[in-house]
Amino acid sequence: MSDRIDDFSEQPTNTELSERELEILCLLATGLSNKEIAGQLVLSVNTVKVHLRNIFAKLGVQSRTEATLIAIQRGYVSVPGAPTSLATEPNGQPTSETAPATAPAVEIEAPLSVGRRIALIATAVIALGSAVIAAPRGSAQSNAASQPFSDSNHAGGAMAVEAGDSAWQALSPMSVARGRLAAASVGSQIVAIGGETPSGVTALVEIWDVSSQKWRTGQNKPTPVANVSAAAVGNKVIVPGGYTAAGAPTSIVEAYDVVSDTWTTLAPLPGPRFAYALTAQNGKVYLFGGWDGKGYANTTLIYDPQGNHWASGAAMPIGRGFASAASLSGAIYVVGGYADDHEFDRCDRYLPGEDRWETCAPMSVRRGGLGLASISGQLYAIGGGWNGALSFNERYDPNSKAWSIVPTPFTGQWRGVGITHIGNDIYALGGWNGQYLNVLEKYNPFPFSIFVPAATK
Repeated sequence: MSDRIDDFSEQPTNTELSERELEILCLLATGLSNKEIAGQLVLSVNTVKVHLRNIFAKLGVQSRTEATLIAIQRGYVSVPGAPTSLATEPNGQPTSETAPATAPAVEIEAPLSVGRRIALIATAVIALGSAVIAAPRGSAQSNAASQPFSDSNHAGGAMAVEAGDSAWQALSPMSVARGRLAAASVGSQIVAIGGETPSGVTALVEIWDVSSQKWRTGQNKPTPVANVSAAAVGNKVIVPGGYTAAGAPTSIVEAYDVVSDTWTTLAPLPGPRFAYALTAQNGKVYLFGGWDGKGYANTTLIYDPQGNHWASGAAMPIGRGFASAASLSGAIYVVGGYADDHEFDRCDRYLPGEDRWETCAPMSVRRGGLGLASISGQLYAIGGGWNGALSFNERYDPNSKAWSIVPTPFTGQWRGVGITHIGNDIYALGGWNGQYLNVLEKYNPFPFSIFVPAATK
């Protein structure tokens, strides 16, 4: 059964679902294929596809999985025994509204096969579990150690369920499974640096060439580190600090030149740091928070490659580690994170020109060890997890100031993932979700484009 709709060339302007669209959505949510829906409603398969195209566009989703989740959240379908108070809006916020009168709730029962019923109930449980996490902000506690700097003590556990959402494309994997690595893109090349493997902290450098669709090995990083991030400035990928093989933070800053395949040592950090958030903007590198050996810092550190020195900016509102940062419309967003045995859903925005912070709308769930990418004026929060299963990623629209659901290739705790992007393609590398991963996954939020030929005279 296909998980995608092929044609979005005509987007409906009315976001309200018609009676027929609600009927089709309810049948889709029970696990029926397009052919089976057509048979039940005495429609052609092509007509069902057209309706699904409009449903997907109105709901702002790209897959049957997302549409099913929203159908459950809005109460269009119900899972037997599930409390109705857990219903949420598409942005993950709790709602007290029940399903509209035009869309009576449909219980997930026959005519599903046993296999489909089990699969759908599993999906619903994950969705409802995510809603539980989203509702009581500030109360969830981590099941990891109070200093969660390594996954080595957790490796070998059961691997989380793979969602298999076709919105993500699996590419050739890395040679070594690893998490807590740094990832950055330079031109058409993606660089994966360091991280933690089943054998410990590594110095490995691997480069994925988007043009040739092949991996090659680069010069090892002089200092093996994990719990790091990377920022590209020109041809150089800058990797500050990190968690060393000895289990301590370091202040060493090293830069990798993708063209010459060489490493150089830059000015050290003012103090040791790892598990920070990092991004580049206007030729400078910005480092936020992280673990300094004593606690989670709230510092803002700014590196100027021209002068090869670090300076301090305004402190973050709170100290935290395992957050992620990205530049968007002249501001830098720092999202999620972990401290004091729990994750954060918060979003803070730093204005470099004014050296000040302001808050932004929180995510619908808490995420630590996530990655953040800025694509076409929107933010994409990918992965994360210490406090339970995550069944979706999230997208932030600064115009509406709201987060919405986007698909994920993995459910569960997908933390320590390396995130970067080239154009509108987001790349996710490695991570940990019960075991170390060597995956390279690609996601394009805009898979459908319209070609407009140039006018001829």
